[in-house]
Amino acid sequence: MSKLFDNLFLSIGAMKAGTTWLYAMLERHPQLHFTAEKELHYFYHKYVDSGLLSEVRRLQNARDRYIFRFEPERSNIDRVRHNLRWVSNYLDRTVDDLWYRNLFMMTTKQVYACDFSNLHAHIPAHAWNHIHDNCGRLRVLYTMRDPVKRLWSHTKFHLQVSGQIDNITTWKADDYSKFLRLPHIWDNAEYGKVLRNLKSTLPDECWKVIFYEDVHKNQRGVLHEIEDFLQIEHHTYPEALLARRFTESSKHEMPDFFPGLIAKDVDRIRSEVEAAGFSIPNDWG
Repeated sequence: MSKLFDNLFLSIGAMKAGTTWLYAMLERHPQLHFTAEKELHYFYHKYVDSGLLSEVRRLQNARDRYIFRFEPERSNIDRVRHNLRWVSNYLDRTVDDLWYRNLFMMTTKQVYACDFSNLHAHIPAHAWNHIHDNCGRLRVLYTMRDPVKRLWSHTKFHLQVSGQIDNITTWKADDYSKFLRLPHIWDNAEYGKVLRNLKSTLPDECWKVIFYEDVHKNQRGVLHEIEDFLQIEHHTYPEALLARRFTESSKHEMPDFFPGLIAKDVDRIRSEVEAAGFSIPNDWG
């Protein structure tokens, strides 16, 4: 039986740990192929929430992100035609493995189909067995960041995009504590659970962990590490692009009480990361 993918590269988070920056760099690599949609969330749809890629949601995405987002006087007709063909595949009715495969319209020079979907960090352990068995070569990248700083950045970003940014200055400790424990916020902090799922189901050569703090210290070095992990050529990334910041949260200082709200859990998470065999960066508080 043939594999669905020859080579599949997944970046699975963590959220607010630099994955958008990595995407912006690696999409420049000629051997890597990304679809028009950065976060397809297909495996989360398949194994966790089957409503995530409903017809209504896909139609909304197609309308808001792709169909009308070009200017006839300035657009390249081949590029527009390519994008419309991709949207047609995206709107196919049956969302299954073949639907997912058909979203990747690769050229002969491209080695990996690439999908940067942070929700994939939360799929169950058994899902990784199925994904692995359906690929000739699977590579999974997981990025971690100081838990306190990541949670603060995630809090600011979520309140900003949901139109609730004023809460930043009015919330008390109890308000923040309740918010942080919401599943769609807190689950992203459980690094140990993600590492255990990967470690228990995938061969060591299939997955790699990097730290947000190391990326900032040595951008080109970490990008070359990822290329070596994928066994692809080193690419020269533009200096101006390396310096750019993406999806930056609003500028608000972390309240003094914030770290204390999660101190016990952060200690546990750090211990779980170390138990998985990783040395925590000195930058983690």
